[in-house]
Amino acid sequence: MTPAQQPGTTAIAPDDPSQTAASQAGQAVVFPPGDLYSNEPPLETELHLRQILLLIQCLDWLWRDRQDYYAFGNLTIYYSPHQRKSDDFRGPDFFVVLGTERRPRKSWVVWEEEGKYPNLIIELLSDSTAKTDRGLKKQVYQDTFRTPDYFWFDPHSLEFEGFHLVDGTYQPLAANEQGWLWSQQLALYLGVHNHQLRFFTPDGTLVPTPEERNETLAVKLRELGVDPDEIS
Repeated sequence: MTPAQQPGTTAIAPDDPSQTAASQAGQAVVFPPGDLYSNEPPLETELHLRQILLLIQCLDWLWRDRQDYYAFGNLTIYYSPHQRKSDDFRGPDFFVVLGTERRPRKSWVVWEEEGKYPNLIIELLSDSTAKTDRGLKKQVYQDTFRTPDYFWFDPHSLEFEGFHLVDGTYQPLAANEQGWLWSQQLALYLGVHNHQLRFFTPDGTLVPTPEERNETLAVKLRELGVDPDEIS
């Protein structure tokens, strides 16, 4: 999913920035070179955005000493075999690419990234995207991306399913006793905790948020007789 355009405007391919589109007010709208917004729906609710940020923050902290991956969300992936950004693009809600350089990107351009596709994708279901996420996108991620791990999660209903690519076909993952699903690519469990999709280590430890880490530290300091509020 990517930012929605304003009503009445038309996206112009970034490879030709001299072109413009007319807005309702009659003013020209020019999209900057380098990125083309997809026509997918915008983020559905606040819960969707918070969930994406949560996944990014937790994985980045867990892998803070690693520089060999890229994890982000709501970012366009361009994969045209003709290397044209006006063709063949998708915007997963969250994805991880392994064996690549950890650095900021405006988009993920497969032909500029040694042909690498995501190792894991998570889509957040909504009323407007659920059918596509369960159908067309699943097919694209299976047949074109060949993404080994694919999950979807509904922040409202808490529907959660996962698949692993086996001999070219997605096979449903079986949940453990806690209801978590194993990601072979991340070597982590994914599961619902307090109505959010979270990462868990192989031994079952919840990968914490910054706030949870701070609270754990505060508890330890109080046990040592130190008031964390007095530490500057």
